[in-house]
Amino acid sequence: MKYTHRKLHHGYANQILHVDLTAETIAVSVLDPEIRDFFIGGRGLGLYLLHEKITSQTGAYDPENPLIFSPGPLGGIPQFPGTSKCMAVSLSPLTRIPGVSNFGGYFGAYLKYSGFDALTITGIARESVMIVIDGFKQEISITSAQIADQVFDLEKSVVDHFLREGHEKKEITFLTTGVGAATTVFGCINSHYYDATKPVDGAKGLFRTKQAGRTGIGSVMSRKNIIAIVVLAEFPHGENPYGAANWGKVKEAGTRLHEIIRDVDPQALQMHRKGSAGLISFMNKDEYQSLPVHNYQFGSHPKAGQICGKTYAERLFDHRGMDGCFPGCNLRCTKGGWVTLTTGIHAGRKVWVDGPEYETAAGFGANLGMWHPEFIMEANWHCDNYGMDTISTSVIMAFVMECYQRGYLIREDTDGFELTWGDEQAALQFIHDLAYRKTDLVGAAGRGMVELAAWVSEKYTARTGRPKPVKELQQFAMQTKGLPFSLYRTHRSLSMQASYAAASDIGAHHAAAWLVKVDLLGAFPTFEAKAKALIAYPRVRLGNDNLGLCKLPWVDVFNPDSLRRGDTDIYINPASQELYADFYNGMFGTALTWEKIFEQTDRDINLQRVMNVLSFGASTGERDWIPDRAIGPTEEALYKREADYHDRELSSVLKKPLGEVQMMDAAEKLEILMKHRKEELRKLIVFYYRQRGWTDTGIPKVETLKQIGLWQYLSDEAKKTITGMNG
Repeated sequence: MKYTHRKLHHGYANQILHVDLTAETIAVSVLDPEIRDFFIGGRGLGLYLLHEKITSQTGAYDPENPLIFSPGPLGGIPQFPGTSKCMAVSLSPLTRIPGVSNFGGYFGAYLKYSGFDALTITGIARESVMIVIDGFKQEISITSAQIADQVFDLEKSVVDHFLREGHEKKEITFLTTGVGAATTVFGCINSHYYDATKPVDGAKGLFRTKQAGRTGIGSVMSRKNIIAIVVLAEFPHGENPYGAANWGKVKEAGTRLHEIIRDVDPQALQMHRKGSAGLISFMNKDEYQSLPVHNYQFGSHPKAGQICGKTYAERLFDHRGMDGCFPGCNLRCTKGGWVTLTTGIHAGRKVWVDGPEYETAAGFGANLGMWHPEFIMEANWHCDNYGMDTISTSVIMAFVMECYQRGYLIREDTDGFELTWGDEQAALQFIHDLAYRKTDLVGAAGRGMVELAAWVSEKYTARTGRPKPVKELQQFAMQTKGLPFSLYRTHRSLSMQASYAAASDIGAHHAAAWLVKVDLLGAFPTFEAKAKALIAYPRVRLGNDNLGLCKLPWVDVFNPDSLRRGDTDIYINPASQELYADFYNGMFGTALTWEKIFEQTDRDINLQRVMNVLSFGASTGERDWIPDRAIGPTEEALYKREADYHDRELSSVLKKPLGEVQMMDAAEKLEILMKHRKEELRKLIVFYYRQRGWTDTGIPKVETLKQIGLWQYLSDEAKKTITGMNG
C-alpha cells in the first residue's frame, strides 16, 4: 500500500499505521490532535491505543489484542543524548494485564522518519509474514516469510534480502523474535540496527541488538505469526528537520547535557567502559546487601568482583567504536564483546554478544551462584537468539534451583535432571530445553512463575503424599502479578518494596520507580519522603517513556549543579531535569517546568491502573504485594546471616537496648521483624494509593479520573466498572 509522508512537526509525524493480519489490510489514520496532546506518545499513546481495542474479556493471544509500537515525540532526535527509545505495548500473556517494554536501537526513530507515530498490529496471519515499511518508496507491505527458529539466522536472512534489493545496511532496522517466544510466555523482541563503527575482522560494522524483554510481548508477536517487522528509512535532512518550535533551544540543551556526560561519567559510574554491569559493585556492598544471590536469599558475595563491570571492561568488552545505541548519545553504555559458545548447535562458534546489562549479569551471575562472566555472556546470547527475556529466564531458573535446594524437587521428579547453584552446564542445558519445550519441567517453566510453582507443588505432593506446599513456595517464587522480579534485593529499601508491589503496575519491574539506589544512599529518610518518591519518580521515569527518551543520561549521570538545589530532592537530579525541560519546551514551544511536564504522566499511570482493574476486578489491590523473600529473611538461618543489621532494626522498633535484643530467641526475632516490615509496607502502599487519589483498595476514584481529564477517554465498560467499585 502506498501512503503519504508528512513532514515532522514538533517531533510528530501525526499519523498512525494500522495493520490487520487476519483481514490482510493496511490503513493509515491521522493522529487526533486531542489524543496526541493528552497522551503525548510512547507508553501513554500505546496504552490508549490498547484500551481502545480490548475489553475485560480480551486475552493476550486473541486476534483483537493489538501489538503496538510507539516511539514518542522526542525520540529519534540525535542532537540530544539518549533519544533512541521506543515502547512495545500489548496485553501480556505472562501477567494477563497490559504489558509494556521499552527498547533502544533505531526502530522507533525510523518508524517516525517513515511517517508514523505508532504502529498497531491486530489479527493473526495465516502463515508466517514479514511486515515492511519502506520510507523511501512510501509503501507498506505484508509478505510471506521463511520461518527461522533462531534470531541471528533470521537476522542474516533479513539483511541479505534487503541488501539484494539495493539498500545500504544503515537504512535497515527491524524487529524479530525466535522459537523461545513461541514456547514460553516471556518472549523477547530483538531490535536490530547497524553499528557502522564497530571493527570486525579488519573491516567495520555489524548488526547489533537491543531488547524489549519484559512482559512477554515477543510471545504476542510470535503468536501473530510475525517473523520480522522491517523499516527502511534515513535520517531527516536540513535545518530543523524535526519541526522544533525553537531549534536553537533544543540544540543548546543537547550540547549542555553532552558536556555533563563527558565530564561526569569518566569520574563516576564509567558507563562508557562498564555499561550498566558496573552497578553490581554498588549493590554488592556489605552495607547495602542488595545484589540478589541464590534467588535473593543473600545480598552480597565475595566472588561478585568476578562478574562486576570492571571485569567486563578489562577483559571482555570491545571498546572500539562508539557503543551508543543511537547517534548523538555520548554515554556509550551499549557494551558488548566476543565469546566462544560452549553448548548448543553453535558450540565452538565465536559470537558477538550485546551485553550483559546489569539485570542479565546479576540474573545469570550472582542469583544463580555463577561467577564466570563468559558463562553469563553465553546465556545472554542464547536467550537473545531464542527470543526469551533474560530477566524472566534467569529468575525462574533461580526458583527451580532453590526448589532442588529445599527438596521440593528431586532428580526423580525431572527425569534425572538437576539444576543447582553454580552448575553452568546444567543451566545452559535448561535454557536450550526451555526454548524447545523438551521436558515437563521446562514446559511448566515456560508458562511462567505462577504456573511453575503450581507444577512443583503437584510434583512434591504426588511424591511425598504431603499437603501441597503452596504457601512455602510463594515465599520465594519471586514474582508480582506474574512478572518475575528484576534483579534487586529489596530487604533494605522499603520504597523499592512498594515500587515492586504497587507503583509498577506491569508487575515486579524497576522501570516505573527505581528507588533502591537513592534509598540506600539516604534520599528518603522519612516515611513521608518514601511515599512522595513513589509519585515523583514514576512521573519522571514513565514520562521519559512517553517522550521516547532513555533514562540513563538523567539517572546515572549526576549533574553537579543539582547539589546547589537546596529546595528540592537533589537525588532526582533537578539540574539535568531542567535540561530535559528545555528540550521539551524547545520542541513544543511551551514554557513548562520539568515538574509540570512530568505531571502529565499521571494520565497514563491511571489508565494502566484502570485496565488492571478490568482484568483483576476487586482483587486489584490484593495483587499489589511481593513475596516474603523480597521483604526480609524467610528463615532463622537467613536472619542470623545479617543479624547485626536486623537486631539494630528491632532495637529501634521495640525500643529495647541492642544487647537485650541480641539475647532474644532467633525465631521470635524473625517473627517480629517480618510482621513489622509487612505492616510498614502495607501502610506505605495505602499511603501511595491515597496520594494517587485511589481508594484504600487501590481502585482509582471517579473524581480523580475526572480531575486529570482521563474519564472522557475511558470505554463505557471501564466507566461502569470503576463507578461500581467506587461504591
